[in-house]
Amino acid sequence: MTSEPPPTVDALCELLASLAQHAYGEDLDVLAHSLQTAAHAERSGAADDLVVAALFHDVGHGLGDPTEWGVLDHSTTGARYLARWFGPTITEPVRLHVQAKRYLVATDSGYRNRLSRASLESLRLQGGPFDEEHAARFARERFAADAVTLRRWDDAGKVPDDEVPPIEHYRPLIEAAVV
Repeated sequence: MTSEPPPTVDALCELLASLAQHAYGEDLDVLAHSLQTAAHAERSGAADDLVVAALFHDVGHGLGDPTEWGVLDHSTTGARYLARWFGPTITEPVRLHVQAKRYLVATDSGYRNRLSRASLESLRLQGGPFDEEHAARFARERFAADAVTLRRWDDAGKVPDDEVPPIEHYRPLIEAAVV
């Protein structure tokens, strides 16, 4: 007897697929970027939940009104949406990945120079680098380390025409993660 995947997984995969219609100032669409980010996580040997977080980290771009640089509060919008189906090991790195960029610019002297033009512009619109107090507060967040790791994969996942696994490759991880 085979069991059907929960309809939720189909809907989540459809939402991911819809991200191909969204751009945010990079040379690839949000779906391609999300798949690349997840591929980096998987290649790094990340825990399954962090791979799923990498896959869905920019889902908020498909849930709001985008500007030229996407949906600026996409991290919180996406995390809130995903919390219906996933626990904090997935939703918190998603929620914190924009803050992780602000943290890294404040604490890693070479990080800013590695950001794409779109990431630099969105950084400006998202409040710029953290000051010392905000950086320290972020570092104390329970999922800060996961968010920083996710952010680095996010930055690496911006290569036009990079060949990575499709959404269906991640279906078993998504099914296992749905609570």
